[in-house]
Amino acid sequence: MSPEGAQVGAAEEQVDPVEMDAVMSPTLSDEQWERLIAAGTAEDVAVGDYVFRTGEPEYDLIVIESGEVEVVRDALRWVGEVVITTMGPRTFAGELGLLNGQGAFLSARVTEAGRVHRVTRAQLRALMNEDDELCDLILHALWARRESLRTGPAAMTLKFVGTGSSNDFLALRRFAERLDLVHKAVALPPGDLGTLDTHEITVDDLPVAYIQGEPLLRATPGLVAEHLGLSYQAQADEVVDLVVVGGGPAGLAAAIYGASEGLSTVLLDAVAPGGQAAATSRIENFLGFPFGVSGGDLIGQAILQALKFGVRVYAPCEATGLTRVAPGLLDVALSDGRLIRARSVIVTSGAAYRRLDLDRWQDFERSGVYYAATPLELRQVQGKPVVVVGGANSAGQAALYLSAHGSPVHLVVRGEHLGTRMSSYLADRLADDPRVRVHTSSNVVGLDGDGTLESVRIDTVGDVDARGLFCFIGATPATSWLPTLDRDPEGFIRTGTDVAVQTLDQWQGLGREPLPFETSAPRVFAAGDVRRGSMKRVAAAVGEGSSAVASVHRALAY
Repeated sequence: MSPEGAQVGAAEEQVDPVEMDAVMSPTLSDEQWERLIAAGTAEDVAVGDYVFRTGEPEYDLIVIESGEVEVVRDALRWVGEVVITTMGPRTFAGELGLLNGQGAFLSARVTEAGRVHRVTRAQLRALMNEDDELCDLILHALWARRESLRTGPAAMTLKFVGTGSSNDFLALRRFAERLDLVHKAVALPPGDLGTLDTHEITVDDLPVAYIQGEPLLRATPGLVAEHLGLSYQAQADEVVDLVVVGGGPAGLAAAIYGASEGLSTVLLDAVAPGGQAAATSRIENFLGFPFGVSGGDLIGQAILQALKFGVRVYAPCEATGLTRVAPGLLDVALSDGRLIRARSVIVTSGAAYRRLDLDRWQDFERSGVYYAATPLELRQVQGKPVVVVGGANSAGQAALYLSAHGSPVHLVVRGEHLGTRMSSYLADRLADDPRVRVHTSSNVVGLDGDGTLESVRIDTVGDVDARGLFCFIGATPATSWLPTLDRDPEGFIRTGTDVAVQTLDQWQGLGREPLPFETSAPRVFAAGDVRRGSMKRVAAAVGEGSSAVASVHRALAY
């Protein structure tokens, strides 16, 4: 198979090596240089030696004392090797994968003999924890290199191919973008798939992920994560201090605060970090952002912050059970059968999107129904008519975002008044937007289309043209995997003084009552949307996640 065709992905032109700027390759003072090389192990290297190679699950930061190293993207099935950049003395080779656990997707080869110092991942994390000055320089460099690689030939090391209207293809892209993976996505028009036959791919094989040129048919985020080394791998007899289940704002805040305060921390998310916040096109009422901030940008910076403090982030990684195995020890069961043993758990699993009970809903979930309005979804519908369903802030923000990018919008609100559940500033802007038609006291009652969504039926106006339906009708708490915890009738977890079910033995033995954010099970906490009584706002979720860590410390002290 040689996917060099115009649709499946053309061979890129030869490119000049990347010129490393002052951020990607910072100039180190003598003192900084000495501290950096002291963290590693010296090694003499000869021309032709590889200091790390593509596919290595564990590789080191390579600090070059003398000689020269070139970073290359290895030859793939349909294109040759490309030199990404060349690095000389008093520089270091490596990128963000060193922090998030991703295996090497580039190789580094010696072109001039000399001496290097290997800094292992563990040594790098220790250095960044102990040396704020070097931490900032290294983190900025690794992040800038990752951003540079995203638009160059390195992106061909992870390539997704699928139909543009496929939600399975969209899920792969969302997974890669939320984790900031270097990748390329090739969207095939639904009616123009003829060239697939020449590449030995059928429509049933889509989406395909090419990992280092090798095809992974019917790819899912979980399969891709496994191949990239991003799935959870327990170390022998490992017990972590804190497992955070759910990567939304509450979970990210909890993980960051926990790791920054010395707790060994694992963060899990069933899809990709970000939760509903990452699906929000614009957050305008978050402290410190007077001009608003996109959910994607906010979450991206939070993930980088988590990596800085040593949080181990795994996604997609779904928790399916929680069991107490001994006093002070908990097992978090994963969907693949693996177990994570922990001293404490914070549940921030959020809520699952609600769906409309309509015929053909599942048909169009793969080609026209969306639960987020971000640049990814916008590319599927830009300039085309859409329907947004919901009466809260997320629906209003989505309608304004889509209309601002050229899409006529029908906003369908079940309630009588737009301002009942929506902030007044949003309701006012929607009322003034000529591209948005607001239908109150209305419901979506039907969907139609041949393969992809073409029209939506609204009970008060009839059929309207629509190439996308954006559903923001709330969510159900993701707590079905926690049947033994005390929950309210709607499934939200009770915490602290709200806990109604307590067994005398487990609390009297501890000599205390549930702490703030602690559930009916000792050392198990809940924060964010999943918790009964939470405010359901990004800022509130961040506050809850960080505050829950304070209770974790108190619980671990007993």
